[in-house]
Amino acid sequence: MCGRLTQYRGIHDFVAALSMPNALANSVGDQPIERYNVAPTSAVALLHMQGDMLHADPVRWGWRPHWAKDRAAPINARAEKVAHGPFFRAIWPHRAITPIDNWFEWVDEGGAKKQPYLIRRRDGEPIFCAAIGQLPDADEGPGEHDGFVIITADSAGGMVDIHDRRPVVLTPDLAREWLDPATPKERAEQMVLHQGEPAEVFEWFKVDTAVGNVRNKGSELIRPVSAQ
Repeated sequence: MCGRLTQYRGIHDFVAALSMPNALANSVGDQPIERYNVAPTSAVALLHMQGDMLHADPVRWGWRPHWAKDRAAPINARAEKVAHGPFFRAIWPHRAITPIDNWFEWVDEGGAKKQPYLIRRRDGEPIFCAAIGQLPDADEGPGEHDGFVIITADSAGGMVDIHDRRPVVLTPDLAREWLDPATPKERAEQMVLHQGEPAEVFEWFKVDTAVGNVRNKGSELIRPVSAQ
């Protein structure tokens, strides 16, 4: 985890759920994003702070330091190691939120193909995933090496049956604190280690195996299989 996600609300809907009064510099657009099968290496709408302004930018999902050219760019970072390992040292101070509607996981249930599941909040609210990255600079514009990773933690409760890892999802209050440049790095580490939303906040159900093909993009991908 996390290997596929959805972003179909508009960026203003995500920002409204965060209740951030900051001015917004928006390069994502004002219309609903309407992406139902977002794969790694594609550009994903990301929220981050620069000075006192909140920025919404499309940023490549995946990042590696310049000295790691011999390996694929990871898309996730483990909460247990991200603050202290050398791989993510350069971007650990650069915090962001990946606002999503759902994410997908695949489970081997003995069939010809693994069974995909959609995971979402039970209350239907947006999901705010803790992320770090090499982020666009408002003055210099997007950079060739920009990218981000989602921070993950061990699953718990029934979610373990779906996958042993899950994104660190923050409440709106904690997401605002995470984004705040004044939040100390030590505090940020404690947030991703101990304050992610519990498994009970989420629900999950089977969806069509068509989501496994990244060329499939329609909203039917997020419906329970029993409703198709």
